[in-house]
Amino acid sequence: MKVAVYPGSFDPITNGHLDIIERGSKMVEKLIVVVLVNKNKNAMFSLEERLDLISKSVEHLPNVEVDSFEGLLVNYMCSKKINIIIRGLRAMSDFENEFQMALMNKKLCNHVETIFLVTKVEYSYLSSSAVKELAMFNGEMKDLVPEYVHKNIIHKIERRKK
Repeated sequence: MKVAVYPGSFDPITNGHLDIIERGSKMVEKLIVVVLVNKNKNAMFSLEERLDLISKSVEHLPNVEVDSFEGLLVNYMCSKKINIIIRGLRAMSDFENEFQMALMNKKLCNHVETIFLVTKVEYSYLSSSAVKELAMFNGEMKDLVPEYVHKNIIHKIERRKK
């Protein structure tokens, strides 16, 4: 079975992420969206909340699973015996960072391959950070994230203001 991993922090998942997940899921028999836990990042959503947001956003994709991992991605890959990583690229700056990471992953685990998917033009500016900033200043983000995620962001912001 051809299995791939799409890793990220997904805080929160955006329509850009969802586009990569949908397209990547057509390339493999199973795609695992892996939330990598980074305790150095100040996340808006807890790990459990992010897993829920992603799970609800990919319900329409029967070959997509959601998981989490703390540590090096290659360690996760080796523990699951998976050798394909899917990464999305928005701009040349993404490519430089992702290229370095792909080479490091290859050095650490020679059988791991990285596939880069170029984002659709309408998502080339989109990032989780931009969505969070818009949310903090009551900007319109409805077309940037799945509906379930949008509702949860609004709820999270309203709770923080109280």
